[in-house]
Amino acid sequence: MNTTIYDVAREAGVSMATVSRVVNGNPNVKPATRKKVLDAIERLGYRPNAVARGLASKKTTTVGVIIPDISSIFFAELARGIEDIATMYKYNIILSNSDQNKEKEIHLINTLLEKQVDGILFMGGEITPEHVEQFKRSPVPVVLAATLDENKEIPSVNIDYHQAAFDAVTELIEAGHKRVGMVSGSLEDPVNGYQKFSGYKKACEEKGQGFDENLVAVGDYTYDSGIEAVQELRKLENPPTAVFAATDEMALGVIHGLQDDGLKVPEDVEVIGFDNTRLATMVRPTLTTVVQPMYDIGAVSMRLLTKYMNKEEVQDEVVELPHRLEYRDSTSF
Repeated sequence: MNTTIYDVAREAGVSMATVSRVVNGNPNVKPATRKKVLDAIERLGYRPNAVARGLASKKTTTVGVIIPDISSIFFAELARGIEDIATMYKYNIILSNSDQNKEKEIHLINTLLEKQVDGILFMGGEITPEHVEQFKRSPVPVVLAATLDENKEIPSVNIDYHQAAFDAVTELIEAGHKRVGMVSGSLEDPVNGYQKFSGYKKACEEKGQGFDENLVAVGDYTYDSGIEAVQELRKLENPPTAVFAATDEMALGVIHGLQDDGLKVPEDVEVIGFDNTRLATMVRPTLTTVVQPMYDIGAVSMRLLTKYMNKEEVQDEVVELPHRLEYRDSTSF
């Protein structure tokens, strides 16, 4: 049979209220009494019932985290930042994989709310009006991590993806390239798609090469789609001499696609990726890439969520962290 708080109280010769104070870390317990209770807990193997404690305190110290792809290096690093800060503030994590499917995302939001989580961290692609409605109706706070809603109505932590893409493409144009291609994510995706595409387009228009839609190939964030995209770009009558990829994984596909075609990187074509995942140092030549501080985005988003959950003062609901370019061997500058 499961040991109950009543059993511990009887074993220690104290009231159930005293046991509860000890279990919950209340300092208003005499050291000798605390020791008696802790000894009884150890002897009986008592484990507090988290559900019962949650009903009493209206808190479960549990946070729901929705991630598009648990196997992704990018999201794994974000999750690590979330987990470290959650542990620091004594929260447990329920991790859910959504496959970036809207119906599944909505289902997971409702499932986590049914489990009485104290807050939700959401990572995904397109934030639809249905998502926003769900978030606004949520009885617990929601924070977006590495994810944007168009009107910035939901608290979020990101970098300036538009500016980061603009900076990367500007580097290539100022290095002398007249034809810079882009391997983008879906333009319906506000981060890896539209924001980065708009930064690319602005750099092309403002820095002298002009925008040519034929120089943009759309991938699905995978290595294989990077290969397919660069093959598409190579078929152009005047193919690009540099390529900016919206993710590191697609950039690896671009590099290998070029090499399969007998070209050298960076001698024949220069390549810049985005995210600075471990993949950037695992490819040869190593990948020049935009550094998105993935761990920090996870950590800051979790800290922001703790402020909402604990009703602390929040100065900025939309947080933008700094980005930079990490120069490696896929470019010659």
